[in-house]
Amino acid sequence: MLVASSYPLLDVFWTICIFFAWVIWIYLLVMVLGDNFRRRDHSGWSKAGWTLFVIFLPLVGVLVYMVARPPEEAVYA
Repeated sequence: MLVASSYPLLDVFWTICIFFAWVIWIYLLVMVLGDNFRRRDHSGWSKAGWTLFVIFLPLVGVLVYMVARPPEEAVYA
């Protein structure tokens, strides 16, 4: 009895897509939190607020953070 016969090829493809989306999501979350704590223009309360926003509303929090943050040149100038 083959085990692969109960798991079709498109399900394998879908599982691989979901796995890599999860890996990309974790990487993006780490990058956003790292950028948040590395910034010099945020106060401590601002960093805590962004961190809580990203943790409790992950998809919306990361997208809003990526849109709302100023460009890199303006931050460290």
